[in-house]
This record gives sequence, structure tokens and C-alpha cells, in this order.
Amino acid sequence: MKQLSKIVSLTMLSALLVSGAYAQFSIAVGVNINTAPPPLPVYTQPPCPTDGYMWTPGYWAYGDDGYYWVPGVWVPCPTPGYLWTPGYWGYAGGNYGWHGGYWGPHIGFYGGCNYGGGYGGVGFIGGGWSGGVYRYNTAVVNVNTTVVRNVYVDKTVINNTTVINNRASFNGPGGITRQPNAQEQVAASEHHVQPTQAQFDHSHTASQDRNAYAKANGGHPPTTAMDRVGGARFNPHGAPGAPVNRTASTNNHPAANTPNHSAPHAATVNHPSSTVNHPNNNHPAGNPNTGHPANTPSHTTAPSHPSGNPGGSHSSGNPGGSHPAPQHPSGNPGGSHPPASHPAGGGEHHEHR
Repeated sequence: MKQLSKIVSLTMLSALLVSGAYAQFSIAVGVNINTAPPPLPVYTQPPCPTDGYMWTPGYWAYGDDGYYWVPGVWVPCPTPGYLWTPGYWGYAGGNYGWHGGYWGPHIGFYGGCNYGGGYGGVGFIGGGWSGGVYRYNTAVVNVNTTVVRNVYVDKTVINNTTVINNRASFNGPGGITRQPNAQEQVAASEHHVQPTQAQFDHSHTASQDRNAYAKANGGHPPTTAMDRVGGARFNPHGAPGAPVNRTASTNNHPAANTPNHSAPHAATVNHPSSTVNHPNNNHPAGNPNTGHPANTPSHTTAPSHPSGNPGGSHSSGNPGGSHPAPQHPSGNPGGSHPPASHPAGGGEHHEHR
């Protein structure tokens, strides 16, 4: 059960040696989340509405009324050459904590969660940057090719990618048990950009929707994805989703805004991603991201997404276990990742390791 006490905000930036990498984390004292987030729902990814938008998988966030679903959504990339690393829940020390997502030059550790839509638990295989242009792999993600022209077809990444086949939504004992690999540890130390204002707005809107709360939907949200922030809503089957029901009690505790790029250990993560309807691939094959070997990544044909509370830092329950589990409720997509000065995206990079 969750235990809510008077919230005393205490933000700490600390250096913690985790698997050879230093991790920043923030702790919000006063909120103990002792209940695991529901399993990740399986849903159909809506088509990408326009060039330059990237898929951000849906996730369970946390508010005064418990866990609520932040729909997966297509959002514009804030920095050329950057990719989205989703946030994830970690369990440690008897509590669950949210590790926020972020934008960066490479995909980092996201708990091993199989969010779908190219995020199968390790890396990302749904597209990549090539010559300063983002290209979509229509063998993996759902794209309206009458509107989006920068596409290619690479089915080999599906067979060469490690997919974690369970629906666990957190890393740690009882969930997903994998630890960050060497590339994910390097990605954790790179410059990151926090979630965009649109992503924060998207998460806030979800927190206002009574239908999004697990206590109301039993872990089966009626709206699982959207084609853009404030855009069309879709149910798990890709049909129109339920409108926002704003009668919910919505005091939402955003996760402490500090980047948690720690490489927590994992527990057995496995979440089948939602099913994606891929248009017939009559596009020239050619993975723009051939620069990275596809080894460990996970792939799912389903979306996951959202811009949700992506960025944050470890909070209660570092995924993975043995790290102290700073407690802090999930919430806003991102933590306070210092906006970074980063190289814009020229070369081709695709994140399947």
C-alpha cells in the first residue's frame, strides 16, 4: 500500500558508483510507494503524423490516486541527432521509484522494459538519424507513408534484436532483471536534454483523467496512445479512445526533477509491446543507422510511449536492486537533466545494440 505523509522535498545530487558509472539521483522524502505499477498494456501504435516526430512510449505514472497511464505519443525531437530514452520504475529497499527519461545522442538504460514501438528492452530499432534527417524503419514502427517520406525497411533488426518478452513495468526483484550494458553506461554520462514542455503537458493532462487511473480501469486504460500531444486518442486496438474525464482527484506528485542515469540492476523485465500496423514496405531498404551493431536491443512491434514522465532520477527503488532506493513518486516525464550543449545529428545512428 502507498503511504503518503507530509511531503518534504529534499533534492540530492549525489555520486554513486554503479556498475562502474556514476549516477545522479534525487530523493523526495515523504512518499513511499510500496505497490508495484500494473503490467504494461499491449496496444496498437498510431501512425506517425509527420516527419520529425519520434515515438515516446506510454508508461505508468503516480499521483495521489495511485498509478495512472500516460499514453504513448508522437512528439517532435527537440535536438537534431538526439533520441528518446524512456523512463522506468525501479524497485529497491521495499519501495518503487521513478527514473526519468531524457533526450540524448544515444539510447541509455530504461530498465529492460519492453515498451514496444522499437523499444524492446534494450536500445531502439524503430529508426535513426542519417545525414541530419530522421528516418523511420517501417518494419518496426507505424508510419503514414503518404505524409512521411523518410522511411526505410530493415527486418533484420527484428531477428537480431533481443526482445524481453514479459509485460513487467519495473526493474528489480519480481520485475525485470537485467543490468545496463557498457553502451548504456556510456550513454548515461553523455549530455542529456530534459523532456519538452509538450511532454510535461501531456503527462499533466493524463494526471487529470480519471479514466487513466488503474483504480478506475483495473490496469487496462481505455486510451493507450495518441498521434500527437493534444491530438487524436486511441484505445488498445487503434480505435478512437475515451475522452478525458476530468472528475478525478488529481493531485499529482511529480518525480523529483533530477536525472537518474544510473545503471540499476534489472529484474526480469518483459513487456510485449503493442502491436503496430506497418504499412506495406515498398520503400527502399536501408537502415540509416548501420553505424551501431545490433546486438542486445529489444524490439517489439508495438508502441509504447509517451511522453511521459520521462526524466527523472532514481527514486524509491532503484531498479535493480541493490542500490539505495530513494523514494519519489513518478510523475513528470523528465527530470532535471541539464540542457546540454550537444552535437547536432549528422551521422547515421541507430540504437540497437
